[in-house]
Amino acid sequence: MSASGVFVTLEGGEGAGKSTAAAALAGLLRAEGCDVVVTREPGGTPGAEAIRGVLLNAEIPLSPLVQTLLINAARADHVAALIRPALARGAIVICDRYQDSTMAYQHGGLGLPVATIAALNALIGLAPDLTFMLEVPASVARQRLAARGGASDRYERLDEEFGRRIAASFRAIAAAEPARCLVLDGTDSPAAIAAAMRAALRARCGR
Repeated sequence: MSASGVFVTLEGGEGAGKSTAAAALAGLLRAEGCDVVVTREPGGTPGAEAIRGVLLNAEIPLSPLVQTLLINAARADHVAALIRPALARGAIVICDRYQDSTMAYQHGGLGLPVATIAALNALIGLAPDLTFMLEVPASVARQRLAARGGASDRYERLDEEFGRRIAASFRAIAAAEPARCLVLDGTDSPAAIAAAMRAALRARCGR
């Protein structure tokens, strides 16, 4: 476990349903009396949210390396100011995106070397205890993104080939770390997804 708490991450491509699933899992856990912190990346703290605004702004040109450095600057603040203190008091932290998204998007999608991302991960020094990877067909993802409305961010604007590359990267991560990662069908109902995550958390982490 991470400190005395449990660090859970949700991963997947655009429109996979991570935020909905995180909220549903948190609801189940809070109903049981658990101390739960729900957060997101990039973001989660005032400084990290400010960086998020720059990172997702599609009108600001940023190379893959610059994107990755910004993500990890936000993550360093997020981990130090929010995640580690919550884990230290025994909370279950549920984070919408974390290191696997950086590997999938910036390496799998944009081609940044694995060694660069791995070195930054080591510098942060906090790995998840359990990761849920939500998968949906590209057609479902497109429908969900269209239903959101509003302007698309940097990553929502990328093409379907980019989406296929990041999906393959997520699957490769899950295959390489089956003890940590569980792949779920993101087209299932939020209640079914939350129940599956709750069962896995109990079975794999004893919480």
